[in-house]
Amino acid sequence: MNKNEIRKKILELKEQRDAIIVAHNYQIDEVQEISDVIGDSLTLSKYCAESTKKVIVFCGVHFMAESAKILSPEKTVLLPEIDAGCPMADMVTVEELREAKKKHPEAVVVCYINSSAEVKAESDICCTSSNAIQVVKSIKEKDILFVPDQHLASYVAKMVPEKNIIPWPGYCITHHRLTLEDVRKVRELHKDAELLIHPESPKEVVDEADFVGSTKQIIEYASKSKSKKFVIGTEMGIMYKLKKDNPDKTFYLLSQGLICPNMKKNTLMSVYNALNEMKYEINIDENIRVKAKEALDRMHNIQL
Repeated sequence: MNKNEIRKKILELKEQRDAIIVAHNYQIDEVQEISDVIGDSLTLSKYCAESTKKVIVFCGVHFMAESAKILSPEKTVLLPEIDAGCPMADMVTVEELREAKKKHPEAVVVCYINSSAEVKAESDICCTSSNAIQVVKSIKEKDILFVPDQHLASYVAKMVPEKNIIPWPGYCITHHRLTLEDVRKVRELHKDAELLIHPESPKEVVDEADFVGSTKQIIEYASKSKSKKFVIGTEMGIMYKLKKDNPDKTFYLLSQGLICPNMKKNTLMSVYNALNEMKYEINIDENIRVKAKEALDRMHNIQL
């Protein structure tokens, strides 16, 4: 089948299966094009929870599909590429977190949504890159054990100095590659462009940004800004929506290394196979799901 035939088959199967297709901002263009909604992991999980459809095809990585299942246990959640994981999420295990909690018994565990269901279940509250500052500010205790992203933890510590942030040594392998040299080069090439950086980036890069925010916040900022040129410091998949929403503006990547290999695993063919064969289904132990949902619910309640 050619791409047009695959797209047609996907749309037919979507109706037959009573399904929705959701795609993270970092997915390849052709996957974003056939999706019902594009967004960050939390936006997509909420959309899935509110949908009346029985099947969710989640074009993202494993922890994102898990989050959708946590919030929508009655629905069938499919991950088109079962080995689309997240190295940062794998940098913290339940056993390691339990040991850290023993060392810091007074600390509240704040868990970045980029983590496994098991780790969420072992945490007190979840956060996203959009609301991490708000979540930490809402906690009355001073000590915060922040897992698993050291760079987001560093950014939160800077923005909420009254708290004692204990960072986990994890990181996103894609954002972690960014350097001050990358910033200097791009500033020289595009002097009139605004630099928009994701907080998963190293501190020295974040400190150089004109704006720091999640994928959703970067997209919103670029759309509202009067500037016409932007340098984007996050995964290249975001460029699709930025260009689509802002055809009159110009976007440059901060580094050509801003590619997440796991996010790029999903293809039109794997979406077709997921719907055709109903694979790969995400299942979570109910005790873990309930505890993980409590951590997510505490986060949602703060935003009310």
